[in-house]
Amino acid sequence: MKHAHILVVDDDPDVLTAVRLLLKQQTGKIITEHSPEQIPAILAKETLDLVLLDMNFKSTINTGNEGLYWLNRIKASKPDLPVVMITAYGAIDLAVTSLKQGATDFVVKPWQNEQLIGVIAGLLSKKDRSKTERIDNTADPEFIGESGMMQDLRYKISKIAPTDANILVLGENGTGKDLIAAAIHRQSNRSSKPLVKVDVGALTESLFESELFGHKKGAFTDAREDRAGRFEAANGGTLFLDEIGNISLQQQAKLLSVLQNRQVIPLGSNTPVPVDIRLVCATNVPLTELANESRFRKDLIYRINTVDIQVPPLRERGDDILLLANHFLHRYAQKYMKSTVGFDKNAEQKLLKYHYPGNVRELQYSIERAVIMADGETLGSGDIIFSAIEQAPPHGRLGAPEEHNLIELERLTIANVVEKHGGNISKAAKELGITRTALYRRLSKYDI
Repeated sequence: MKHAHILVVDDDPDVLTAVRLLLKQQTGKIITEHSPEQIPAILAKETLDLVLLDMNFKSTINTGNEGLYWLNRIKASKPDLPVVMITAYGAIDLAVTSLKQGATDFVVKPWQNEQLIGVIAGLLSKKDRSKTERIDNTADPEFIGESGMMQDLRYKISKIAPTDANILVLGENGTGKDLIAAAIHRQSNRSSKPLVKVDVGALTESLFESELFGHKKGAFTDAREDRAGRFEAANGGTLFLDEIGNISLQQQAKLLSVLQNRQVIPLGSNTPVPVDIRLVCATNVPLTELANESRFRKDLIYRINTVDIQVPPLRERGDDILLLANHFLHRYAQKYMKSTVGFDKNAEQKLLKYHYPGNVRELQYSIERAVIMADGETLGSGDIIFSAIEQAPPHGRLGAPEEHNLIELERLTIANVVEKHGGNISKAAKELGITRTALYRRLSKYDI
């Protein structure tokens, strides 16, 4: 409960003040609002854990049933968000009706403070258990987001998952292509069968056939027993081949033969083994580059690419960055038993302006590091330190179009040179051709 974000909507200022004072020490963030018309904007901006909503407002919307109207608006936008109705004793019948329309519970004014805290704590405890289960099994972090790109992605997955079409997932490193594959499998008709992942880009020529197609005892020096390959292991289910763009032309030919014939021949055997798999492949290589026949066979591209899915880079997802950042903050605050509950405005601006060459993976590690090192309950700009591992965005990009300027180029250059010299300011300033004082000013300016 101490990390929860709660919205209280009531046109009585005394009620708002009373709830804020009661819950101030109990929860992470209390948002009070007297006008229900502001609810849609708040839902779009904030990540909420619970809403306390009055049943009646001094407005012209559905007079006498305003609470039901706004309850339906909330549930249409956030179906899993718990809503507790606030009602006067004389409107209990209306409150009961709200339960049938999606409200989680109701409290009667005037309430006992212990009763209200008990209701909220119970609902948040139940929501946390449900959320943990969903995150572990279905709601992967990369699917957190309300941007148009993510809504389109979810819609596309919902359309293609029930089919047996082969899927090619395209996207930069760290965008969560493996989680897309898992989501496709979960929503498919093969969900009760295995999902088998193979990083084919990491397989050597000698291991490729044995790992994918299996081998018989004695097929090579270390083959001490029969072993089924990944195709057989995924039989009836989904086979996910990651980094498909990095396999050699010789490996491509072997893979194409299996996909065409729907059977594998284990090393050391002459007997074909039929396989029934749904194929999902992924690569960070753009499709235009993959279509170069000196690099990749076009007949194999067509075989693995009945439908392609483009996973958007994090820098193009707008306010989804803050939704993800808060998700990771709450996860790691709980994991490391820290009292950190949010970001200040400067930290939020820093998160939004960064170009994320490492995408969601980089954001996740940065927030984890910040939570571990944090001393207070709120993370500031200085607490957010992005990894020096990611020096520049992939494929020569500097980030979103608005970042294609000299300021961003200077920032990246300074960061690279300082990192090159292990933080030695004198050596970095000398290589950059500026004084130590000028370099310090730029380090402060760019928050490096």
